[in-house]
Amino acid sequence: WLAKVLWAQLLCGWVLGSELTFELPDNAKQCFYEDITVGTKCTLEFQVITGGHYDVDCRLEDPDGTTLYKEMKKQYDSFTFTAAKNGTYKFCFSNEFSTFTHKTVYFDFQVGDDPPLFPNENRVTALTQMESACVSIHEALKSVIDYQTHFRLREAQGRSRAEDLNTRVAFWSIGEALILLVVSISQVVLLRSFFSDKKTTMTRVGS
Repeated sequence: WLAKVLWAQLLCGWVLGSELTFELPDNAKQCFYEDITVGTKCTLEFQVITGGHYDVDCRLEDPDGTTLYKEMKKQYDSFTFTAAKNGTYKFCFSNEFSTFTHKTVYFDFQVGDDPPLFPNENRVTALTQMESACVSIHEALKSVIDYQTHFRLREAQGRSRAEDLNTRVAFWSIGEALILLVVSISQVVLLRSFFSDKKTTMTRVGS
C-alpha cells in the first residue's frame, strides 16, 4: 500500500511539468508552450547533451511577449520565476548560430509545487509516525530521481565526447598511415632512380 501511494504521488508530481530530450538541427529554432496561472512558481532547467561546443541560445517569454530570461550560447542553466500573469508562456531554444552542427538538448520545465502526499497533510495537528515516514520516503525518492536524471545526462554527454574523440583519433591515424605510405613509396622511387642513373652511366662508359 505504501509503495502504491508513493508511486501515485510521484506520477502526479511529474504531471506538473514537461521533461524532454530533443534534436535541434543547425540553423534551427524550437519553441515550447505552457499554460500557467498567476502566482505559480516555475523552474526551467536545460542542458546541451551533444553537438559542437555543447551550447545553445535560450529565451523565455510571458503571454505578452516580455522577455523573462535570455541567455546566449549556454551549455546548461536553471531559471526560477513566479508567473505574474495568466496565459501561455513560451520558451525557445535556438541553434541558429551553428552552420553545420546539430545539438541534442534536454530540458525540464517544472510548474508549481508537488501536491501534498496526504489530503490532510497541511492540517494543524501533527502527522502520524506512518505519515511522516511516507513524506520522508517520498522526498528521498524525488531526490533519487533528480540525481539519476543528472547522472544520465552526464553519462550521455561523456559518451558523446568520447565518441567524438575516438572519431578524431581514427581520422588522425588514417592520415598518419597515408602520409607514411606516401613517404615510403617516395623513398623507394628515389632510391630506384639513384641506381637507375648509376647503371646508365656505367653502360655508357663500357661502350
